[in-house]
Amino acid sequence: MTTRPKPLWSGRLERGLDPEVFDFSVLVEQDRRLLPYDIRASIVHVRMLERQGLLDASDARALRDALAEVEFAPDRDEDIHSMIERILVERLGELGKRVHAGRSRNDQTAVATRLWARDAAAGAARSVGKLVQTLLDRARGEGDLILPGYTHLQRAQPITLGHHLAAHATALLRDIARFDAAGEAAAVSPLGAGALAGSSLGLDPEFSADELGMTASFENSLDAVSDRDFLLDLCYAATVTMVHLSRMAEELVLWTSQEFAFAELADSVATGSSMMPQKKNPDVAELVRGRTGIAIGRLTGLLALHKGIPLSYNRDLQDTRPEAYEQIDAVRQSAEVFSLAYATIGFNADTMHAAAADGRTVATDVAERLVVEGSTFRDAHHAVAARVAAGEQFTSPTVEEAVAARHARGMPAAYREQLDRLQARLDGLVP
Repeated sequence: MTTRPKPLWSGRLERGLDPEVFDFSVLVEQDRRLLPYDIRASIVHVRMLERQGLLDASDARALRDALAEVEFAPDRDEDIHSMIERILVERLGELGKRVHAGRSRNDQTAVATRLWARDAAAGAARSVGKLVQTLLDRARGEGDLILPGYTHLQRAQPITLGHHLAAHATALLRDIARFDAAGEAAAVSPLGAGALAGSSLGLDPEFSADELGMTASFENSLDAVSDRDFLLDLCYAATVTMVHLSRMAEELVLWTSQEFAFAELADSVATGSSMMPQKKNPDVAELVRGRTGIAIGRLTGLLALHKGIPLSYNRDLQDTRPEAYEQIDAVRQSAEVFSLAYATIGFNADTMHAAAADGRTVATDVAERLVVEGSTFRDAHHAVAARVAAGEQFTSPTVEEAVAARHARGMPAAYREQLDRLQARLDGLVP
C-alpha cells in the first residue's frame, strides 16, 4: 500500500484526510498543464530568495537545477505544488523544503494560473487567426462570386462572397483582440502576496514580477490571491468566439443542404450515414454548434461560482481552472477544424448566382433609381412593392450592376480593400 505524503498543512491537522475526501478535493491530473508554469515561478522565487539573502548561492543553484529537472510524477500528492516540493525533498533533503519560504499555495496557484492564462490567450488568438487567414485567402480567390445576402433568412440584396467572408473575419478579429486583452489582464504577478497578507521575510515582489515577464506586481495582497477576473476575461473571450463560430456553423449546415446547395464540404471534413447511402453530413459544424452551448454554460457557471466568495482565497476557486482548460481546448479545436473546413469547402457559383438573380433581390435598387429621378423613397418603396406583389421580376439592374453600385468603404464591391485592411489588422494582432 502506497504511503501518502503528508500534506503541506499537516502540522495543524495530524490525522489527515479521509481517502474519499482526498479524492474529492484534488486536481493533480487536471492541473498537469500548470507544471511548467509552477516550475518557472518557483525558479524565479528561488532567485528572489537568493537576492534577498535568504538563500546562499550554492543552495539556490541546487534548487534551480533540481526544479529544472522536475517532471510530472504524482504520488498521491494533493496538488502540483506539493508534488514539486516532494520531489525536491526526495532529491535534496531538507534543502528542498526551503523553496516554500515566503510563499503560500494561494499565491503559487495564482501565479501559475496567470502564466498559463497568458499562454492560453495567445494560443487561442493564433488558432482563431489561422481561421481568419483562411477566410481572407478564400475571399481573395473567389470573392467575386455573387450570392444573395439575407435578413430574417429571406433573400435581401445581392452581395459578393468576398464581402460575406470578410464579415466573419471582422467578427473573429474582434475575438482575437479580446484574447489579447485577457492575456494582458493575466500579466499581474501575485508572487509575494503569500496566503493573503504577504510575508515578513523582506521579499521583493517587483523583482519576481519582472523576472516572470509580467507587466506589474500586485496592488493588494488580499485581491492578489483571490482575483480570478482574468480567467473570466479569458473564458468570456472564448465564449464570444464560440458564438461567432456557431453562427458560421449554422450557415454551413444551411449552405451545404440540398435546399440551398451553395457549397459542399470536402470529404475530409464530412461524414456519411450508416444507413442512407446518399448522405453527406456536416457533423463538424453541428459539433461546433453544440459545443458552443456547453461553452456558454461554462461561463455562466464560472460567474455563479465567483458571486458569493468572500475575501480572500477560498477553495471554490480551485474549480475555476478545469473549466478554463476545457473552454480554451474547445475554442482552439473548433477554430482549427473550421480552418480546415473553409480551406477545402467548394462553392457552387451557379447556384449562388441564380439565387441572387431571382428578379427580386434588386428591388431596392429599382426603388433607389426612382429616388434619383425625383421620387421620395417612401413613394418609391410602395410603388416597387406593389410591382413585386403583382409578380414582376426585375431584369434591370442586373445583380452585377447592383453590386457594383455599392462600392463605398465597407460595401460589397469594395471587399478587396476590406481584405487588405483586415489582413493588416490580423498581422498586427497575431505576428
